[in-house]
Amino acid sequence: MSGRRRASDVFVECLEAEGVRYVFGIPGEETLDLNQSLANSSVTFIPVRHEQGGAYMADMYGRLTGRAGVCLGTLGPGAMNLVTPIGDAFLDRAPVVALTGQAALERMHKESHQFIDLVDLFRPITKWNARVSSPDIIPEVVRKAFKVAESEKPGATMLELPEDVMGAETEEIEPLRRRRPVSPEPSARELLKAADLIRRAISPVVLAGNGVVRARAAPALREFCRATGISVAETFMGKGLVDAYDTHALGTVGLHARDYAMAGFEDADVVITIGYDLVEHAPSHWNPRKDKKIIVVDSQPAEIDEFLQPEVELVGDIYHVLTRLAEECRDVPHSGGSHRLREIILGRLEAARDDAAFPMQPPRALWEIRQALGREDILISDVGLHKLWIGRMFPAHEPNTVLIANGLAGMGFALPCAIAAKLVHPERKVITVNGDGGFLMNCQELETAVRLKTPIVNIVWENSQYGSIVWKQERKFGDHFGTDFTNPDFVRLAEAFGMPAFRCEAVEDFGRHLRHALTLDLPSLIVLPIDYSIDVAISEELGAETVAT
Repeated sequence: MSGRRRASDVFVECLEAEGVRYVFGIPGEETLDLNQSLANSSVTFIPVRHEQGGAYMADMYGRLTGRAGVCLGTLGPGAMNLVTPIGDAFLDRAPVVALTGQAALERMHKESHQFIDLVDLFRPITKWNARVSSPDIIPEVVRKAFKVAESEKPGATMLELPEDVMGAETEEIEPLRRRRPVSPEPSARELLKAADLIRRAISPVVLAGNGVVRARAAPALREFCRATGISVAETFMGKGLVDAYDTHALGTVGLHARDYAMAGFEDADVVITIGYDLVEHAPSHWNPRKDKKIIVVDSQPAEIDEFLQPEVELVGDIYHVLTRLAEECRDVPHSGGSHRLREIILGRLEAARDDAAFPMQPPRALWEIRQALGREDILISDVGLHKLWIGRMFPAHEPNTVLIANGLAGMGFALPCAIAAKLVHPERKVITVNGDGGFLMNCQELETAVRLKTPIVNIVWENSQYGSIVWKQERKFGDHFGTDFTNPDFVRLAEAFGMPAFRCEAVEDFGRHLRHALTLDLPSLIVLPIDYSIDVAISEELGAETVAT
């Protein structure tokens, strides 16, 4: 690497040194040099149809690989279109590096066409961000952006790239070497204190969340359960950490007030939170009397919350901590927790296999999807009432196979994320479930899916309403308002993008169309009229719900 080169070439060489495979985004006038450098590199640039779609793709790439996904928008409106998915990556702990174009440095001190201070704009929703003000700092800022994005707890970082800086010539500059993030190690004293609490517990339970998924620590969690006999409740984003049919599975908690009681938390004396993020569901729901002894196992110290005051915190690599803890607690098996929640939910799902109602009710739809997917295949949920049904009822066998946005929880998440999931796991079947409200928010990425030939199956649950809000309004006021709309013909819409599409006209159509669609080598869409009249909270048995979608 000798002689003078464009700064954008150096920047892309730094991306290559980070192992970047894809950049998802839309080129702009202010990113001309960067895009030309990408064209001459080993990085694949994937044009998308809206910057939000590109950033969601980067988000899902980061979730599934642990390596930061990269998205690109130009200055002004292009960059601002990244805000929602970057906020999603920030709250859902997905490693993402966002790149934005920007006006030349000499324009930034005054009013100027399309100029907005993007560093200030993105600061509240990123772990770190910076303006690349000189070619000389490129290796440092790129290395820092990836290190910060990928370090626990991961999230989004952002680099603003002024066009004159990217187009400038520069002397020899080498990328900095990528280094593996370092995890702290809990002290032996803290570990033994936690082990003593567990050994003396009468009815302990585990609450496992997204951090265990990120740490790839499901095998260690399962061995901890086997060694100690302690059972596990999962958050929405922790689904699959323990197989839904394992004897140690207590079910997915986080929809309503009785979930935790039905899973045995009410009677628990010790709660072990493992990779649990408060952003999913507040601890006041499972420790309302503040009477639990709490052990925190996580990659970072616990958030301050009056209902989460740990007796001991084991901060470090979750896999390693769980392995050591299992060894210390192996000789004192427990049987805390209650399987009542899981039994009710799985019982409802199994009973739905014979439900002949049409429009189809959610449990029957989920039963059909579960039959069509293998253990490692992927279901991605968009946001809406269907998300609550999936989070509550859809049984997962492995982590990262039922993917739910439950931090920021923005609509329009599923379709672009499915494209990225198929790029990461081309050998797996990938299905999305969308409401008819959320689907139109990023349906333009159907074109991207067709162009890339990513064979994903998009299921649209159609009821011509914002269903979750209807549900909330009717529970609170007995009526709903401002929630009804009309839809396009989704089949013709999908066909206009060049993909096969199917409308279900009877209950038996859904399974048939789904099985067929999963054999295709191109993306497809299925429209399923849905009946939301049954209560997702199963309130007559489980009580009143506590959270919004």
